[in-house]
Amino acid sequence: MKYGQKNTPLADNIQYLIKWTVISVVIGLLVGIIGSVFGHGVILATRLWQEHHWTVFLMPVAGIIIVWLYHIGHEDKNKGTDLILESVSSQETIPVVTAPLIFVSSILSHMVSASAGREGAALQLGGALGNLMGKIIRLDEKDRKVAIMCGMSACFSALFGTPLAAGVFSMEVVSIGTMYYAALIPCLFSSFIGSAVAGKFGMEAEHYDVGLVPGFDLQGAALTVALGILCAVIGILLCMAMHKSCSLYRTYFPNPYWRIVAGSGIYIVMTLIFKDRLYNGGGLHLIEKCFEGEAVPYYAFFMKILFTAVALGAGFKGGEIVPTLCVGATFGYTVAALFGISPGLCAAVGMVCLFVSVTNCPVSTMFLAFELFGFEAMPYFVIGIAISFTLSGYYGLYHSQKFIYSKIRTEYINRKSN
Repeated sequence: MKYGQKNTPLADNIQYLIKWTVISVVIGLLVGIIGSVFGHGVILATRLWQEHHWTVFLMPVAGIIIVWLYHIGHEDKNKGTDLILESVSSQETIPVVTAPLIFVSSILSHMVSASAGREGAALQLGGALGNLMGKIIRLDEKDRKVAIMCGMSACFSALFGTPLAAGVFSMEVVSIGTMYYAALIPCLFSSFIGSAVAGKFGMEAEHYDVGLVPGFDLQGAALTVALGILCAVIGILLCMAMHKSCSLYRTYFPNPYWRIVAGSGIYIVMTLIFKDRLYNGGGLHLIEKCFEGEAVPYYAFFMKILFTAVALGAGFKGGEIVPTLCVGATFGYTVAALFGISPGLCAAVGMVCLFVSVTNCPVSTMFLAFELFGFEAMPYFVIGIAISFTLSGYYGLYHSQKFIYSKIRTEYINRKSN
C-alpha cells in the first residue's frame, strides 16, 4: 500500500517511521561494520607507508592494479562520487561492483602514500551499499534514493565519528538550496548507528583541541571575515586544480594505464624533493602538527593541493575531504603565524571554511565544526563558514552537484557546479 491510499495522515507517518527505522537500522549496522573494516584497512595502509617510505616506489604497480580492477569490473568510466550524487538526483544506477572496487583501490592508494582521503571514498562505499540494500529488500526507485543517502551517512560517520554532520551532509550535498527532508530520520538513524558500530570496532572519532579561544570582539570578527574570504579563494584554487589535473592527464595520456604510471612518476619525483613526507597520505598527520603547535612550512597548503591533484587526477582512488581539511588547517596556521594570533583557532576556522567552500554545504559544515572542535569558538566558525560559502561562488569538487537557488539572490538557477 502506498502512502496516502486509504490511510489517514497520522497512519502514513507512523508507517513511514516504522518502515524507515527498520531499514535505517539494518543499513547502519551493515555499513557501520564494513566501514569499520575499511577504516582499519586505511589505518594499517597509512601506518605501512609511514614506517616504510620505500612503498612510494610501488605507486606504478598499485596504479596499474587499480586501473585493471576497474577495467575487469567494466567500470573504466566510473564517475566516483559524482555517480553517487547522480543516483540520487537523476536516474543513474550504481553498479554493485562499485563497493568492492572503491574499497580495494582506496586501500591500495593509501599503501603507496597517495594524497587521498577516506571520507570521499566512504560516500561511494556507503552509497553503493545502501543502493544494494535497497535492491535486496525491493524498495522502489524513490525509496532506494533514500537508502543510498542512508548508506552515505552511515559510512561517513563510521570513518570520521561526526554523526550529526554526516547525517545532514548526504541530504545537503546533492542539491544546494534544497534538502531531501524525507531522508532526515533515515539518514540520522543510519549515521548514529554507523558511528556507534564503528566505535565498538575501535574506530576513534576525530576531535581537535583548539586551545585558547579569545572573546569574539570587533577585531576577532574582522579577522574571521578576512580568513573566510581568503579560504574561499583557496577553495576555488583547490577545485580548479583538481578539475584541471584530470583534464590535463586525459589530454596528454588518453590511455588510463599510461596516465596512472605518468602520475606515479610525477608523484615520486615530488616526494623525493620534499623528503619529509609531509604532503603524502591523507594529511591527518599534518593537521595534528598544526594543532600541536609544531613547525609547518608556510607553503604547506599549496603543496598539499599540488600533491592531491597529481595523485587523484592520475586515477588513484580515495576522497578529497581529508586533503581539503588539511589544506584548510595549514592555510589557517600560516595566517595565524602572519598575524600573531591563536594557531589552533585559525587552523580550525581554516578547516571548516575550506570544507564549505568546496562542498557548498553550510549546514553540515557547522555541525562538523561543533563535533570536531566544540562550541566555544562558535561565532568564529559560523561567520567564517557563511563568508567562505557565499564567496566561493559555484565552484565545487563534484561536477554533479546542483545549485537550485542562487547564493546571492533569491532566484531559481538550477545549475551544476564549476
